[in-house]
Amino acid sequence: MERRVTKAVFPVAGMGTRFLPATKSIPKEILTLVDRPLIQYAIDEARAAGITEFIFVTSRGKSALEDYFDNAPELEAKLERDGKTALLEVLRRTNMESGDIAYLRQHQPLGLGHAVWCARRLIGDEAFAVILPDDVIAGDVPCLQQMIEAHAETGGNMVAAMEVPEDKVSAYGVLDVAQEMGAKVHVKGMVEKPRQGDAPSRLAVIGRYILTPRVLENLGNQRTGAGGEIQLTDAIAEEITRSNDVYGFRFRGQRFDCGSKAGFLQATLAFGLDRDDLRDDLLAYIEDVVAARRAAE
Repeated sequence: MERRVTKAVFPVAGMGTRFLPATKSIPKEILTLVDRPLIQYAIDEARAAGITEFIFVTSRGKSALEDYFDNAPELEAKLERDGKTALLEVLRRTNMESGDIAYLRQHQPLGLGHAVWCARRLIGDEAFAVILPDDVIAGDVPCLQQMIEAHAETGGNMVAAMEVPEDKVSAYGVLDVAQEMGAKVHVKGMVEKPRQGDAPSRLAVIGRYILTPRVLENLGNQRTGAGGEIQLTDAIAEEITRSNDVYGFRFRGQRFDCGSKAGFLQATLAFGLDRDDLRDDLLAYIEDVVAARRAAE
């Protein structure tokens, strides 16, 4: 019986250039959806899935991430003095216990696969999860929790997957499906960013993974792929040939690409409308904007 997945890698070394100038001094992962930063959504999802060890692969200029998960004794003391117990509880949920979180540096921007490989010594011989904070997934059951439950049945390697339009496949790693298994699919091939018309399916890999240590061995070969980078997809694809143990999982939920400005705004709107304390005011504003635009046409 395989051990339960308890470690997760968070590749957060990117410079966030699509969000300049905001990301000149603030890591992209600290940008907020309503009142929680992107990284908090990722951490909350991991905790819900039973993750207890959190490994951040960072780069220069990311110290705000470390500060965010540290205790803030002066702020906590003030909230306690002011009797703001609800806010105090929210704040304390962002704290990480000593030893639960580790930070590693990716010194060169050599790709997602390289970032994951940087965590190899902390992973050891266990299956582990990878979460890309840019992909925020809203669902009744958190995406990684769904995957870990499915992974308990299959073992091996598992990637989150969703259907994308034909004209979008070139932006993703795409699965070549050998067998449909309900929400799960057995995978016979993976292609990173195929040209439109060459993709084996429209089932794209999304930023959640459960991987075996052998993927880290494959990454250790340091072979470059699409874009001249070390691609995580290529290392997973090697396991199809070696072990035939790669699966896709169609998660239940809505994914927002918060690595793009449009996706970030869509997520902000969706999460705002999901809040009881914000919904009415936000809906009223949207209705006013729509009415004004129609009147101007």
